[in-house]
Amino acid sequence: MAVIWGLDLKEMQWGKFKSGYMWNNEYHNRRTKFIIYQLAMILCVVSESLGTAALSDYVDQQKFVSRLNSNVTVHNNNFIGIASYNIFVGIYVATIFGSAFFFDLFWPERKESQGVKMAWKVCSVFACMLSLACALAYTYIVASQSAYVTGTNAADAQRLLALYGGSPLKYSENGRAIASIVFLWPGMIFTFISTYLLWHSLAHVDAYGPMSKHARTEKAVDSTSITEPTNLDNQSFTSTSRAVA
Repeated sequence: MAVIWGLDLKEMQWGKFKSGYMWNNEYHNRRTKFIIYQLAMILCVVSESLGTAALSDYVDQQKFVSRLNSNVTVHNNNFIGIASYNIFVGIYVATIFGSAFFFDLFWPERKESQGVKMAWKVCSVFACMLSLACALAYTYIVASQSAYVTGTNAADAQRLLALYGGSPLKYSENGRAIASIVFLWPGMIFTFISTYLLWHSLAHVDAYGPMSKHARTEKAVDSTSITEPTNLDNQSFTSTSRAVA
């Protein structure tokens, strides 16, 4: 198959998803990285999905109320904005650490230039900054902010909102919004841990290569065991030659 950016596409095999290969300990921190990377991705994506569901409800609420009375406006754009940002964060984290996961799975011994390694580092740090900012802003908005209605009196506003149903004005009473934050915080923490592991892995590759310590030791022992019989054979051949002479 084709080779793209130095990566042989024939290495992309379903067999590499088998536990015997995926969870082997031949490569440095392989199992730890795979677990932490997936936790960061899954938690952030679940948070994103829950936030998207809540966001859709608030967008529909705006449209529904405006359709009933064009003079009335539901102001909930602060939640819509932060939930939209959370979607971007979830996609970004999944893209960076999902890529790291698949690259380590299919091409664990790949060669990368210093520019590529720097890109990994910068992108991972950016993921930390984005997720931390999102967690803080999202928590603040949901905990302390509320949507509100303008263009009519309080009684009519309550009537219009009741006709729509769901999506409480107070964000802290929205179960999906709360659940989204609950998943986002551990997702952010595992994003930081994933970044540490990625940086540590790159440093290890520069110093020792991608193999784990025990795998390098076993490889060295195997090389020695193959070389020693050859030396003995050469000595035997030399002794025999002298005897014949």
